Amino acid sequence: QVQLVESGGGLVQAGGSLRLSCAASGRTFSGYAMGWFRQAPGKEREGIACIHSNDGETYYADSVKGRFTISRPNTENTVFLQMNSLKPEDTAVYYCTVDLDLDSWRVFPHSWGQGTQVTVSS
Repeated sequence: QVQLVESGGGLVQAGGSLRLSCAASGRTFSGYAMGWFRQAPGKEREGIACIHSNDGETYYADSVKGRFTISRPNTENTVFLQMNSLKPEDTAVYYCTVDLDLDSWRVFPHSWGQGTQVTVSS
């Protein structure tokens, strides 16, 4: 059974930084795309960053490009999201997600974590 566990969320002031971590278990995720979605109150879920293990190909939503960095160490079952220059509009629940490839991931990932709250105060 696939399990995704997020950590690292919290409260930060605008302009600050946070680093989210996701630990995946239940199978080896070599050859999979791992990434992050977020959902703010009253808004649709948004795929913001993803990385594929095969070639390191990445995707970033325009809303986070240049501020957020996704990384995946050699363990394959861990993914990080470094979030810098945070804005109040980044406030959301952040979900770790997994799918076979980036195209599928961008539509709707097949595996989701429980989410971690990120709150950015102005």
